[in-house]
Amino acid sequence: MRIAIIGQQDFGKATLEAFLNRGDTVAAVFCAPEKGRPDPLRVAAEERGVTVHQFAKLTDPLAQEALRQATVDVGVMAYVTQFVPQDFCNIPKFGTIQFHPSLLPLHRGASSMSWSIICGRTETGLSIFRPTDGLDEGPVILMRAVRIEPQDTLGSLYFGKIFPLGVAALVEAAELVVAGKAPALAQYEPDAGYEGIIRDAETRINWANHVDIIYNLIRGCDPAPGAWTTMDGKKLFVFNATKRIARTFSEVKGRKLGEVVSLDGGRLVVHGQGGFIEIERIRPDGGRKVAAAEASIAAGTVLGG
Repeated sequence: MRIAIIGQQDFGKATLEAFLNRGDTVAAVFCAPEKGRPDPLRVAAEERGVTVHQFAKLTDPLAQEALRQATVDVGVMAYVTQFVPQDFCNIPKFGTIQFHPSLLPLHRGASSMSWSIICGRTETGLSIFRPTDGLDEGPVILMRAVRIEPQDTLGSLYFGKIFPLGVAALVEAAELVVAGKAPALAQYEPDAGYEGIIRDAETRINWANHVDIIYNLIRGCDPAPGAWTTMDGKKLFVFNATKRIARTFSEVKGRKLGEVVSLDGGRLVVHGQGGFIEIERIRPDGGRKVAAAEASIAAGTVLGG
């Protein structure tokens, strides 16, 4: 196959390598201009001698002309953050396919994996679909389901499960498309849901919520962007948490919500509605992650006040 990859970061790099290692031709790579650290996809493409384009907007007529000149069979969108217009997607001979880390039409949007965990789901997965101008709304080619274990975080769900399956699924879907065997199943709109990007307002811990809700929020934001509370008016991000349900009134009698109950075995034990959140690592705003035992947070401290 002769393909173009539109994407970025490690997922884009792994997708590039998967196609090249099969003997396919990657005629062009399109990735967003870097604002900080080098993009692993760009670096890997240049090392393998693949032409790289970095347009600020893929609506730029020059971007469309660059894809047209590449004369590819299929466009492969692998972790895309730029808006990709339909005119661009239609240029490859067999069109374009896109990866999305949820079982569409559930959890459309850029933070789909986080919301799957935050909502307490026990299953999610990935979809390869035909992109349209609607966000994650195009017809689906194939899907792969994965279980969300009670201890899974955003990091373990993505890197341990969805990432490797997603790369393989893009290769499989591209083969189906070029062979003319790819289904195009319309998404079932009554089941559809869209959520916005996880930001500060969504990631703040409310200790009055049940510990089930707090725990899902923490792991859905771990390792990034991090769920947070406050201490002495400053943000405190929390990671590597577990939950413990309170079985009796005596366990919580006299405790305030958000109160640090103890430092147990190196874990910061915090009272939340219905039980306790045990935290292994924290990060003060602007600081680095440290073990909770190194934070010198005294029992009786009330977080989130």
